[in-house]
Amino acid sequence: MNIKKGTLIIFIISIIGLAIVQYQYLNIGLNLAKVQFDQKIGNTIGDIKEGLQVKNELTFLAGKAMTADSSFFKLSLDSVQDASRYFMNDFLKEKLLQNGIKTDFTYVIYSKDSTDYLESPSFFNNDDSILKYPFNLEGYLPELLDKSLILELRFKDINRYFLGQLNGLTIPSLIFIIAIIFVVLWVLKSFYWQRDLNTITNEFINNLTHELKTPVFSIGIATKILEEKGNPENTQILGILRNQVDKLKVQIEKVLELASLEGKQNLLKKTKLDFKPVILKIITEFRQLAELESIDFDTEISGDHYNLYCAPNHLENAINTVLENAKKYSNKNPKISMSVFIDKKNLIIEIEDNGIGILEEDQKKIFKKYYRASSGDLHNVKGYGLGLNYVQQVLKSHKAKVSVKSNLGKGSVFTLSIPLLNNNGK
Repeated sequence: MNIKKGTLIIFIISIIGLAIVQYQYLNIGLNLAKVQFDQKIGNTIGDIKEGLQVKNELTFLAGKAMTADSSFFKLSLDSVQDASRYFMNDFLKEKLLQNGIKTDFTYVIYSKDSTDYLESPSFFNNDDSILKYPFNLEGYLPELLDKSLILELRFKDINRYFLGQLNGLTIPSLIFIIAIIFVVLWVLKSFYWQRDLNTITNEFINNLTHELKTPVFSIGIATKILEEKGNPENTQILGILRNQVDKLKVQIEKVLELASLEGKQNLLKKTKLDFKPVILKIITEFRQLAELESIDFDTEISGDHYNLYCAPNHLENAINTVLENAKKYSNKNPKISMSVFIDKKNLIIEIEDNGIGILEEDQKKIFKKYYRASSGDLHNVKGYGLGLNYVQQVLKSHKAKVSVKSNLGKGSVFTLSIPLLNNNGK
């Protein structure tokens, strides 16, 4: 299973788990809403009983309709009964609203012998979804009919009402879940697009650099042949040509190694060794170059052995890259110093120059691939922003660190901190 499939599976499981949790919370909310609704109905029933207990305009009209007595009104019995139904409906609706219940309902007033005396103007089809709340009436109306009367409130689609009461919970939850899904999918898409882009870029770099190695090798052979002929007139030109070919070889190898490190195509071949001879070799070679280019190069080395578990070629290239940068970005009368010492359990390599320096905001970015500081006098310095990124990749692969301190116009100090082997060889 690759990383992409694994990430998607984890994402899907997480969303399903979140949906289940939200569903459980919704059930709890619905149960609480049902309990609260029952409490409100209880309060409403008490208010209705109190309002219908005594003789008043409503109970008098309802009593005439229920006893089929229209003698008091100049209306037909049907008109009296219709008016009674509507007035009773308005009364019940008002009591429900007073107790915070705003939903469709119907009612019926009947006796225990199943005789219906008064019904609401509208009605629901009788099915299992109807919620019924019957209660006994007291006072004027039961005494008028000399019967035990029951008023039954009926509610339909009560779950929809409960969900409406929970809109403050359900709607934000759905919005947040949708937002989470959108953001995660967008991040995953961006991540995999960027990863694919990096893969394509590295493949292109690999193919291009491998193709470049063949003509560079041929130029090197031709240069060697011309040098062996020993034509004094061409010695200086051939020396320049060989120098540039060697530099091109180094750049090609550096790009290949960086692509390999980023793509995890090859693990670094590490070995246990004393790194001090490699340090001395680096210093000797750079001192020769410094003498040719009139660079003041000072060194300070302490410690007898630098036991590391490392890929020596990569570490050597990383240190040479920092030294080369110190040389490239120096002002007139360049001065470079290199200090090597042991601090606790780490080998510390400090390379200081008196060059153009780096702005503080650029110091956090110079290790990014292809990034080149926009400040300072860089117009005479060629590069592709790969060197320091390569240094950082190599140091990371050794569980080591690279840092920089710099002042614009005063120079920079690069510090490489590399873990030493302990006494157990680890």
